[in-house]
Amino acid sequence: MPPTIQVPRGAELGHRFAHAWLPVVLSLAGFIGVWQAIVFVGRYPPFILPGPATVVVRFVRAWADGTIAPHLATTLLEILLGFVVGGVVALLVGLVLARSRLAERLLSPYLVAAQATPVLALAPLIALWFGSGLLSKVIIASLIVFFPVAVATMVGVRSVDARLVEMARSFRATRWQLISKLEVPAALPAILGGMRVGVTLAVIGAIVGEWAGGERGLGVLINLARGSLFDIPLMFATLLTIALLGIALYVVIVLIERRLVGVR
Repeated sequence: MPPTIQVPRGAELGHRFAHAWLPVVLSLAGFIGVWQAIVFVGRYPPFILPGPATVVVRFVRAWADGTIAPHLATTLLEILLGFVVGGVVALLVGLVLARSRLAERLLSPYLVAAQATPVLALAPLIALWFGSGLLSKVIIASLIVFFPVAVATMVGVRSVDARLVEMARSFRATRWQLISKLEVPAALPAILGGMRVGVTLAVIGAIVGEWAGGERGLGVLINLARGSLFDIPLMFATLLTIALLGIALYVVIVLIERRLVGVR
């Protein structure tokens, strides 16, 4: 019997890190390199296209002097509320659509039409009807979150093995038990997949709502930076903050998904 080769713990961790993160680091380095090359070759001034170093310096300074933090807190609240409200309503509607062909035929045209309507066109109307406060931002974020989560829920519930459903009914499971103990757990991978999309769309909805009207938020800061302040590096620093926020929220949903369904 050949001897077992013991791989050092540090070498194993290093191999895992290289396998998981090295492509990400290389792609990021490539993106930054191309960005810097465009700025260098085109000789763009910072008020047209700032370089990566300029944006990073402005990003750090904006966080240090408290420029970004209050706006981020406002936008994050809008995103979380919009995601929760839109996700819960979408989950309920998705269950109804999955269990009733009549409901699907009646509601699907309206859902598709609402999804096809650009949120940029709806945002000014929603701000006009509900004001420029938190409520309008939450409504916009909820609307944009709703469709992918509802469709994912409907598809996930309908993909549950019909034999399992019949077996549960043979044991006289109630409708609530059928939903809570079988259909939703079995459809959880699809539902969480829709929520991955939904949480990133919630970021877009909150920013669009702030563009339509608001006093604070990352969308408002973008308008200020490119307008009255004419601080293009600050605008890019705000865009970087939005991108990092979207990535962080997406990672949270992925971690929850791994915790609940064990997806790698």
